[in-house]
Amino acid sequence: MLVALLALIGALVALYLTLYKVGVIGALACQIGSCERVNTSRWATFLGLPVAAWGLATYLLLLGIALRGLGTRPPRATGWLLAAISGWGVLFSGWLTYLELFVIHSICIWCVTSATIMTLIFITSAIGLRRLPPAR
Repeated sequence: MLVALLALIGALVALYLTLYKVGVIGALACQIGSCERVNTSRWATFLGLPVAAWGLATYLLLLGIALRGLGTRPPRATGWLLAAISGWGVLFSGWLTYLELFVIHSICIWCVTSATIMTLIFITSAIGLRRLPPAR
């Protein structure tokens, strides 16, 4: 349930950033850092799509997987899938944070928020995986 909630919040953050990147929103609300500088940099796209759109897709995927497991004891495969996808998300977020700090020389509070959410999803997934009974 916690993974689903975190994924929903992450999806909303990523949607906000995606809408900015595609021009639906004119300016980002950013009291800390320089969100627009980060989100207009050459690093804000990956394989032709906004990085935020990749984040949105990842959060929606995690949300779907988490919701599928609600109401029943999720199988270990579901736990591994959540941990693997969110683990990849943490690594990618780490790379993006590195770029913000050492290449772009600006920080985006929305991006840091997304990275934090992804890290919390990974930790929650890993703890949940450890609590599942061993495979037979």
